[in-house]
Amino acid sequence: MRIHKKNPNEPENLSKQTVTAVVANPIGEIFELKGYAAVGMAGPLLVPLTLDETIDIPYGGELMFLPQREPVLYNIRKNRLETLKENPYSPGEAIFPVAAFNSPGYVITYVCSYKERKDAFHLPLFSYGAVGWHKGKFRSAVIRVDKEKRQDLRLMKREKVIAGVHKMRKKMPHNRLRAHLEKCALVYGCPAGKNFFLGRYEAPLPTSRYCNARCLGCISLQQDDMVPCSQERIAFTPSPEEIAEIALEHINNVQRAVVSFGQGCEGDPLLAAEVIEPAILMIRSETRCGTININTNGSKPDTLKLLFEAGLDSARISINSFRKKCYDAYFRPSGYSLADVERSADVAVNKGKFLSINYLNSPGFTDTPEEMEAFISFIKHHPIHMIQWRNLNFDPLRYWKEMYAVSKCGRPLGMKNVMDMLQNLFPNLKYGYFNPPKETF
Repeated sequence: MRIHKKNPNEPENLSKQTVTAVVANPIGEIFELKGYAAVGMAGPLLVPLTLDETIDIPYGGELMFLPQREPVLYNIRKNRLETLKENPYSPGEAIFPVAAFNSPGYVITYVCSYKERKDAFHLPLFSYGAVGWHKGKFRSAVIRVDKEKRQDLRLMKREKVIAGVHKMRKKMPHNRLRAHLEKCALVYGCPAGKNFFLGRYEAPLPTSRYCNARCLGCISLQQDDMVPCSQERIAFTPSPEEIAEIALEHINNVQRAVVSFGQGCEGDPLLAAEVIEPAILMIRSETRCGTININTNGSKPDTLKLLFEAGLDSARISINSFRKKCYDAYFRPSGYSLADVERSADVAVNKGKFLSINYLNSPGFTDTPEEMEAFISFIKHHPIHMIQWRNLNFDPLRYWKEMYAVSKCGRPLGMKNVMDMLQNLFPNLKYGYFNPPKETF
């Protein structure tokens, strides 16, 4: 394996600059491994992590150890990469890689470096950021793209969420959507659901039971047992009245409120336009305040146009790649194509609506020259307003395998480099993570 050094002038002795590796034992105890540096992985690149490439792990980040996998680390004394099957300081003790699932608003620049064993199962639907240890703190390879505290767990005390749940039960006792959001907030810990009951920021409006994509990383519906779902999909279609009641409650009581169709617990909202359109008309018949947003795969441009005409303010379209073969390999669309997604982008732009791309990024694929060329071409022809950088929650090795199988992917340029490149080419393009209120459009 070859070490990739981003700076050809950096010293050969990396011991003072690197971040110490962390590993886990078979019962999940995490510890530092002195003499070894943490390594980040981006497709074929394996990079010893330095202080310059990492920050103290943000609040709310979680650590995970990866069973049936072996850590790839950098042996500082021997100046080489090594795949370790056991603890070098305790022969016979198995060790495992450790990854970070980082807080919202942070983009991972490298994933945890490891090799799979032959019997390795599919990793659950998380992102697996590279992490290490330095002077008593974990450090993660991330870049911050959104400073808003919309999903800061410190501001979501469970007792306050429960109080909000009781309050909403009294206000709208028969609303099935309110009951569904209770489960989202209290059982699944959904930050969007919690924010509704806390009366802050953005409230979710899950509506659609169905989807016309079969995404590899769908968190609410998987057709086999390889990847467990993170949460159950909504089992009913709320009425326009139920939707409007939730939305108006939030808009009338929250400054710069946002309400959004298209959540992790549903399919694509464009397939539920028969209830969403009248719901938007009801909301807009009572108030022009608040931002009504839709998170969608953008598969039905004519339907999206109807919703904009009803009063929809903004759209966020999810994309993993602007190359058709790679898009199809991840989204596995049924009855639509990437060309329809591009038409939806045109609809939003032509209607003068705020348009974001929910960019499902994975270092080692997203930051390849071919991906950047396709994305730059898309932005030139479809002038979007914002990129919401979203870490792809999927087994990274298996994702790269799927993508590399269908299209050419050159040497990764580095996530920071591609983010800087896009910002330089399109200086008015916003970066973020959350759907913004229209007051900031």
